[in-house]
Amino acid sequence: MNALTLSSFLFFTGLVAVITYILTRKDDHSSSNGFFLAGRSLTFPLIAGSLLLTNLSTEQMVGLNGAAFNDGLCVMAWEVVAVIGLVIMAIFFLPRFLKSGIATIPQLLEIRFDHTTRVITNLIFLVAYAAILLPIILYTGATGLSGMLDLQGLTGIESPTVILWLTVWLVGIIGSMYALFGGLRTVAVSDTLNGIGLLIGGMLIVCFGLNIVGGGEGIAEGWNIIKTAHPEKVNSIGGASQSVPFFTLFTGVMLLNLFYWCTNQQIIQRTFGASSLAEGQKGVLLTAFLKLLGPLYLVIPGIIAFHLFAGDGIKGDMAYGMLVNKVLPAPLIGFFAAAMVGAILSSFNSALNSTTTLFGLGFYKGVIKKNATEEEVVRAGKAFGWVLAIVAMTVAPLLAQTGSIFGYLQKMNGIYFIPIFSVVLVGLLSKRVPPVAAKIALVAGFSIIAIGYFVFPGAVAKLHEFHFLGVVFISLVALMLIIGKIRPRATAWVQQDSGDVDLTPWKRAVPVSIALVVIVIVVYVKFADFSVMRKTEPSGEREATAAEQVEDVVSPSE
Repeated sequence: MNALTLSSFLFFTGLVAVITYILTRKDDHSSSNGFFLAGRSLTFPLIAGSLLLTNLSTEQMVGLNGAAFNDGLCVMAWEVVAVIGLVIMAIFFLPRFLKSGIATIPQLLEIRFDHTTRVITNLIFLVAYAAILLPIILYTGATGLSGMLDLQGLTGIESPTVILWLTVWLVGIIGSMYALFGGLRTVAVSDTLNGIGLLIGGMLIVCFGLNIVGGGEGIAEGWNIIKTAHPEKVNSIGGASQSVPFFTLFTGVMLLNLFYWCTNQQIIQRTFGASSLAEGQKGVLLTAFLKLLGPLYLVIPGIIAFHLFAGDGIKGDMAYGMLVNKVLPAPLIGFFAAAMVGAILSSFNSALNSTTTLFGLGFYKGVIKKNATEEEVVRAGKAFGWVLAIVAMTVAPLLAQTGSIFGYLQKMNGIYFIPIFSVVLVGLLSKRVPPVAAKIALVAGFSIIAIGYFVFPGAVAKLHEFHFLGVVFISLVALMLIIGKIRPRATAWVQQDSGDVDLTPWKRAVPVSIALVVIVIVVYVKFADFSVMRKTEPSGEREATAAEQVEDVVSPSE
């Protein structure tokens, strides 16, 4: 590896660690409020920075650009539709979350329904994070980092397996230290610092890449060349054979974004630590604005890579790493690799911090020792976190034997995303739906989606898995409302104000939200070509659907 690349990598990584320590060394890490909620002191820049970088990791930087390499601009749906989810979070969900003074989503469900509903939701979250999310973050992060920094060449270790194990454990240990020694505010500060580096590096890749495409004549010339040479790649409308067909934006894609940005504990925990509702709303809406920029560094590079490397016979997931190495000068490669490490650490330590929160407040204090002190809850959460981190670091390298890891992650997420979101939504909108309805919806939704994916994948694929999720969601909502009519609560539920947070809304929240939604519509219209929806899928050229990819993971072909 170039010495400048290595030097810049080590310098930026160390700089983030030092600044984070200086800014958070005096924080309260002993109480549950201080450790899990940053003492409710987070302001909007830290909330936005942490939200953005928790969302970003190698699955997106590599995976979404790889999808753009194959399908073009239509995959921007995962970034642009997220704006709608964030707007709904800021205007509808966040005021209600902060009003109850909660630290976890299961805690809200206990307030609205009962203790058993909280325990079931806690268990679903813990199993999903421990068995799916944490190992996959470590595995994809380690493989991406190894390729970008050429760790085999740097260390002289020829075995990819040994490199994988070493990288997984290094990233896992560093991420665990951030999450378990520092708490939520340490995570939020390091996220924000790394987020700045990641955004700068991502934008530089676009600028350098388009300049190369334009033959040194500038960014505008490069973009004009791509639009002329590959008009099908700059269409915001996805066809039936592509990974995000247009009409799925209104079913599964929208629902997955709503869960992710409104009820996913790993993501929204930093909003629970907001110093006020106004700061939380500003942070969430700033994140929405930044997501509008997401296609620039998560989609456009994949299209640039297609223009440069399509004739080389490479797979989509290889495109981003090749582009980074081709267009960035050596010192900037090290800088960007450090930012990527920050993204990996952010996703890992945020998921780990959320898991310790769910265990400490949900199981230890809620089930195991109800009279536990603040210090005991934090200590139990940290101990559980270390055990979970070691398990994740041990399991992650074993995923090298598994195919279609990105598709597998998305589909596993869908199994618990839809039931939990439906229960939270009905719980907040209704007054008479009883606890039994929530428990039935959680268990039934989880079971139906799992059966659909693993027992009847062909039927799910025929309908399209995103439409399937939409049907299940509507069915669960209808089921809960029907139960609410047949067996309503004895008294109407009234949400109480905990008094923990100033609930004065940001006076510009509504007009800013409207402006963001209008921009989303304008972006889609600007790049729309609906003729692609009339084209039939070429025989033999369709990629495996996500449901079929899951089937391949469970029963990989010889």
